[in-house]
Amino acid sequence: MTTIIIEDEKPAARRLNRMLNDFNIKVDTMLHSVEESIAWFKTNEHPDLIFLDIQLSDGLSFEIFDTITIKSSIIFTTAYDEYALKAFKLNSIDYLLKPIDDDELKIAIDKYEERSPQKQQLQVDFEDIKKLLINPIDRVYKKRFTAKVGQHLKIFSVEEIECFYSENKGTYLHTTDNRNYLIDSTLESLEDELNPLQFFRTSRKFYININAIKDIISYTNSRLQVKLNHFNEQDIIVARERVKEFKEWLE
Repeated sequence: MTTIIIEDEKPAARRLNRMLNDFNIKVDTMLHSVEESIAWFKTNEHPDLIFLDIQLSDGLSFEIFDTITIKSSIIFTTAYDEYALKAFKLNSIDYLLKPIDDDELKIAIDKYEERSPQKQQLQVDFEDIKKLLINPIDRVYKKRFTAKVGQHLKIFSVEEIECFYSENKGTYLHTTDNRNYLIDSTLESLEDELNPLQFFRTSRKFYININAIKDIISYTNSRLQVKLNHFNEQDIIVARERVKEFKEWLE
């Protein structure tokens, strides 16, 4: 099996390379930009598997495939807005959300190996994915959520919701009147329902509303701690890998 990594952050590329080595997968090439990747594909046989970051230093990696007809299977490695991840699940082998987890990496590799005997060619609709990434304003997002309270259903507009969070295998919303409600949903299902201009997933446990932020504090290991107007039951930490994206979201 031939494998390449396309990733503009060289420390992240080296870390993924080490992780793949632990699974006895040799990385043949590491590429770091759209321009470099296009030049490489024009002069080299296409690999069996690509670990592909989305946002490279000189543009979206999809631009590579505007020029080159892809002949490889893809596993996305991304810290990009998660509202597009559903499309990746449907059209690629898998996606790995940074920071990459060992177990998730192993699952993705197993998925690829299950398909490889048939040498299925991956067909990714890059245009549809780019539309999701570039034009979020044109999409329609949920404006209300419901929660069961006793025998009743209570309705909440998104403006009333400070954050969504997971706890003990349940998903909760926290309201501006400082109350928590269990909802029949998961944080993963919210990725297609929440407006990414208003809500940001700071970690695997939290989606926060930009209008509910009271303070942002520097935290250990180059992370950030977010304080909301009312929610104070748990620390909300922006992982180091998401700090840059979080700051861009704030603007």
